[in-house]
Amino acid sequence: MTEQLVEIGARLRTLREIMDYTPEALAQKLEMPVSDYLQHESGELDFSFSFLYNAAHILGVDVLDLMSGESPKLSRLSLVRNGQGFDITRRKAYNYKHLAYTFKDKKAEPFMVTVETSDQVPKLHSHEGQEFDYMISGSMKFYLGDYVATLNQGDSVYYDSSIPHAMKAEGGTASFLAFVMK
Repeated sequence: MTEQLVEIGARLRTLREIMDYTPEALAQKLEMPVSDYLQHESGELDFSFSFLYNAAHILGVDVLDLMSGESPKLSRLSLVRNGQGFDITRRKAYNYKHLAYTFKDKKAEPFMVTVETSDQVPKLHSHEGQEFDYMISGSMKFYLGDYVATLNQGDSVYYDSSIPHAMKAEGGTASFLAFVMK
């Protein structure tokens, strides 16, 4: 359990209560067991981007409202310098940097994602919309339903993100740009 997971869980619980959802009702909308949902609220269970994206959509907020507690404010321009961005550290193997965190009413959520090699089998997740991923460095296995492909530097993939998907770094660190479109 990290401080960031506990803070996100508290925001999730507050928004759920404001929107007058019971834990059971929101868990049903998220298509997950209520016990798992409650572990997200308490910060005990790591979240996937798909979970945050889906929860934000149901609760009618920007995904950054859940992640940071601050609503995006700009509508003309969001400038993010090299190596910057809103840092989202889900677990040791993953690091996300949101690249348009100050822009409100986004049509896409752009992220720089860095993944370390792991022995764990990746858990497939899904969310509404479409996604485009472009490999910056390294090599990764890309999973979409039953389909598996190896992606290397310069490769890209565009897909229906409602199909369960995941990525797993191979042979060291891999980085890719991820654009999630609503």
